[in-house]
Amino acid sequence: MTTVDTPPTRLSESVRHRATVLHDLPGPRARRRILIGTVLFVVVLAAFVGYVIVRLGRYGHLEQARWSYVLSPEILKYLGEGLLNNVRAAAVAGALTLVLGLFLALGRLSRRAVLRVPAVAWIEFFRGFPLVLLILFPYLLFPVYLTRIAAIWYVVIGLTLYNSAVMAEIYRAGILSLDRGQSEAAYAVGMTRGQALRLVILPQAIRRMVPLLLTQLIILFKDSTLGVAVTYPEALRRGETMGSFEPRVVFQAIVVTAVIFFLASFTLSRLVALIDRRVGR
Repeated sequence: MTTVDTPPTRLSESVRHRATVLHDLPGPRARRRILIGTVLFVVVLAAFVGYVIVRLGRYGHLEQARWSYVLSPEILKYLGEGLLNNVRAAAVAGALTLVLGLFLALGRLSRRAVLRVPAVAWIEFFRGFPLVLLILFPYLLFPVYLTRIAAIWYVVIGLTLYNSAVMAEIYRAGILSLDRGQSEAAYAVGMTRGQALRLVILPQAIRRMVPLLLTQLIILFKDSTLGVAVTYPEALRRGETMGSFEPRVVFQAIVVTAVIFFLASFTLSRLVALIDRRVGR
């Protein structure tokens, strides 16, 4: 009498088969080594954390009075205003970056050398330049050769120059990822290259690129902390300047500032993941 495997049995056999095809399952010795390595890692990590806590306690960084001072409403408001300055710089630079990056991408994809060559030069130059120097150069040169401007604009200029080159490559990759049949169909119905790009290609490409664009904007927001190099009063700068009137709480202020940035970035990342899922559907 023959028997027929039930669906759960077939499924388990299929899973085991895939596991053995993709990699060798660890044997008893390998599992023992993995367990020993895991235990050793946990012990070393716990010892390191304990050492750090002991050192912090020895220098008084765990005193409740210090943390109570930093977590007081006045200080949190002071740091929060700095975070709003980060948001302002990132918002202005992000808007400029999205527009300039699109024009650079279209220039790089142009068949005309007069548009393509400057776009390629801009992208390759600023993408390979350290961001902090792009913020420092206007700060050092503008007051000498042009005019002094508000500190926020030094940050905006640097962020825009660097991220426009990155955004241009994101736009270009999104445009080139579309099937050539899209543009050929547009040409077949009598559209010019510009019309096909504006009406057919860009709407689909930008929809695909939304998660990547938002992710780059989050990186731009975090990079706005480099405004500390030009005395822009953002959150990190305010955490540092707390040492001028209360030197004992600089460490606590930096930790609280880091936690604030982590929570803001984590929230934005979850929002990007949600948008990515919606776009995927």
